[in-house]
Amino acid sequence: MPKNTTFFSKKLISWYLQNGRELPWRETKDPYHIWLSEIILQQTRVAQGMPYYLSFTKTFPTVYELAAAPEEKVLKLWQGLGYYSRARNLHATAKIIVEKFNGVFPDNYKGLLSLKGVGDYTASAIGSICFDLPTAVVDGNVYRVLSRVFGISTPINSSAGIKEFKELAQLLLDAAQPGTFNQAVMEFGARHCLPQNPGCDTCIFNTRCMALANKKVASLPVKLQKNKVKTHHYNYIVPLKNGSTFLEQREGKGIWQRLYQFPLVESPKRVNVKSLRDLAGFKLLDAKFKIRDLSLYNTEVIVHKLSHKHLHTQFWIAEVASLENGTQFDALEKFPVPILIGNFIQDFEAFNG
Repeated sequence: MPKNTTFFSKKLISWYLQNGRELPWRETKDPYHIWLSEIILQQTRVAQGMPYYLSFTKTFPTVYELAAAPEEKVLKLWQGLGYYSRARNLHATAKIIVEKFNGVFPDNYKGLLSLKGVGDYTASAIGSICFDLPTAVVDGNVYRVLSRVFGISTPINSSAGIKEFKELAQLLLDAAQPGTFNQAVMEFGARHCLPQNPGCDTCIFNTRCMALANKKVASLPVKLQKNKVKTHHYNYIVPLKNGSTFLEQREGKGIWQRLYQFPLVESPKRVNVKSLRDLAGFKLLDAKFKIRDLSLYNTEVIVHKLSHKHLHTQFWIAEVASLENGTQFDALEKFPVPILIGNFIQDFEAFNG
C-alpha cells in the first residue's frame, strides 16, 4: 500500500470541483434519487441512463409510487436499458423500503447492503453521498484509476484484486467528505482516465502515475479472461391474423424473465423455411396457430450481443388461421419487451404503417 495518500484525495477533489458535470442526482442527497441513479447507471453510461432517470423520477416521484406500481409498468419504463434483473430488484426494494422501513432508507452500510440488488458499491455510494458514511466505492472507473496511478496488476475480477482495491480505496478516501471523494474518483475515471486514449498529457497525476512511468497504461487494469461467449440461434414466429398477433410472457430465471416476446423456436444453426418447419418447436406452434404461410422478415441475421451470449436472430411472419388471445399489433407498445423485440415491432409498424 502507498505511504503518502493525501496528495491523491486533495488533487482529485480539487479537479472534481472544477470539472465535475452538473447532473440531476448531484443536486440532492435524497437517498431515493441517489439509489435510483446508482441502479440505473450500473453497467450504463450517463448519456444512456439520463433519460431513464428522468422518466423514473417523473413517473415515480417517491419510493411510494414505485412500490405501488405494477411490475409490468416498471419493466416497460426500463425497456432498452438491459440487465432487467436491476428493474425487478428496484421494484422489490421499493416495496421493502415502504413495507419494512416506512418509506425511509437505512442510514447505515449494513442496512443498505441488506436491500435487494444493492451490493458493496451501491451501499457505499448511497451511504457516503447521503449520510456521509466513510465507505469507499469501487467500480470499473475506480479500478482503472487506481490500477494505473498506483501500478497495480492484480486482476480486478479476482478475489485478491477485489480485496486489494477496496482496501486501497478505503485508505485513500477523504473521511471528511466521502461523498465528494467517491463522486470525484468515479468522474475522473469516466471523463479523463478513459479505457482507450486517456488524457495522460494533461492528467493531474502524470508525474506520479506508475502506469505512465512504466508504459503500462494500455495494459492496466488487468482482468482475467472470461468464459467464451456462446452463439444461439433464435427464430421468432410472428403470428398475424386480421391485424392481430400473439405475445407470450417469458418464464424461468433468465435475464428477460417476465418480459414478453413472440413465440420462440431455437435452432442449432441458421435455418431456412424448410429446415425451420422440420423443427419440433415449430411443429408445436403450427398445430396451435395453423400456419398458412411463412416468410422471413429480415434477410440479414440480427446479432444481439449480451454479456454471456450472442443471439443470431431471424423474425418469421406467419399468416395463421387460428389466433386465440391475440393482441392488436398497434397495442404492443404497452407490453414490456426486450429491446430486440421492441426494435422489430417499431420497424415492422413503420414498414407497414
